[in-house]
Amino acid sequence: MDKQKPTRTAKLYLTLFLATFQLSAFTFGGGYVIVPLMRKRFVEGLGWIDEQEMMDLIAIAQSSPGPIAVNASIIIGYRIAGVLGALCTILGTVLPPLIILSIVSMAYAAFRDNAVVSLVMECMQAGVAAVICDVVITMAQKICKQKKVLPVVIMILAFVAQAVFHVNVMLVLLACGVVGAVRYGREHHQEGGDA
Repeated sequence: MDKQKPTRTAKLYLTLFLATFQLSAFTFGGGYVIVPLMRKRFVEGLGWIDEQEMMDLIAIAQSSPGPIAVNASIIIGYRIAGVLGALCTILGTVLPPLIILSIVSMAYAAFRDNAVVSLVMECMQAGVAAVICDVVITMAQKICKQKKVLPVVIMILAFVAQAVFHVNVMLVLLACGVVGAVRYGREHHQEGGDA
């Protein structure tokens, strides 16, 4: 079921900016941590994107060059409200780290040797690892629930290629993209033949 796009008003653009600003400001650990929070906000909270489309948008963001959080915000903003929506979500995503890093860089010497700050950062790494595991498990469950063999096989092969054989992630993404394109081409060709 395709979600209806909200009306493009100043309130919509402000909501997009504030939603991504809040997510970016209170998310530590990089792009993969922000993915479930974006899903919760835009799929469950605001209802502007459905579950399957969100997974597709995140897959595109993940395979595009650049930080996944910024890529995802661009794609989501554009999907919801066009170019202006994408600009709002980019600003909302980029401004918090820019502000925080500017403040931290001014006091870096004081923070660098502080034992408490070091301990907090180590604890945050454990939390980030847990959130990333949650994202992986959630996405894997959704793939398995589709009950299609090819996506499950690709998921397992991609994991084994990277974790066991240490194949470059870009090669894994490229291979998955080629398989997806071939599969899409075949399905599209079959639909055209049936019509």
